[in-house]
Amino acid sequence: MKQLQAELALAQSTVTAALQVLAGLRPDATSFGFDPALPKEMKSASDRILEDVIVARLRATGLDILSEETGQIVSGSGDELRWVVDPLDGTVNFMRGLAPCSVSLALCRGDAPVLGIIGEFPSGKLAWGGTGQGAFRSDLPIRVSVVADRQQAVICTGFPSRFEFDAEGTRWIASTLAPFAKIRMLGAASLSLLNVARGAAEIYAECDIMIWDVAAGLAIVEGAGGVFNMTKGRHPDAFDVFASNGLILN
Repeated sequence: MKQLQAELALAQSTVTAALQVLAGLRPDATSFGFDPALPKEMKSASDRILEDVIVARLRATGLDILSEETGQIVSGSGDELRWVVDPLDGTVNFMRGLAPCSVSLALCRGDAPVLGIIGEFPSGKLAWGGTGQGAFRSDLPIRVSVVADRQQAVICTGFPSRFEFDAEGTRWIASTLAPFAKIRMLGAASLSLLNVARGAAEIYAECDIMIWDVAAGLAIVEGAGGVFNMTKGRHPDAFDVFASNGLILN
């Protein structure tokens, strides 16, 4: 991964800049609402402000950018690498003061995460990692847990805006979540995956989650010694994702 050191440095400085902007935003003074096309999806002015900060910095690399707010930004370089951006993962957490949120930035080869950087808010802690790169949080190495028994394991999950509570969705809930000792929903997929990477949980699973929500976290999980698989979901850019410490597989 030595050839990606410049990209890592840029991504770290970009996420740090976005966190600094986020720290200056007041939820009670920020406009927000729900997407008419996707009624469960909250959108806020904060998401767009952060995206502008991030995209402006990443354009200099000449790589394509896929961001939650704008979609695909094509550079025309033809490079197989692209940036995948979630400017604010956990918008509801931020706007309602419920729990932490994050800035999530990944470098992907197609849909495959190669490098991930997550900036936690409000703590300001930075985590990063990827295949062959290890994984770190606040400059300290992190590692997945060694729990191998599902009945002693913690699984992090969520029901994203596109999740359908139909027969198929209900079966997924029962078959995926039931075997585990504890279930946690944090409201930010990136932070759920980070908890797997640092050994606080063993599993992350979510159905029809968008790639920008999980790409950075998946790269960090892999860097921390974990594994994951992702299969196409029922919507464009959506995936069914299962990530673990490598001792518990789906």
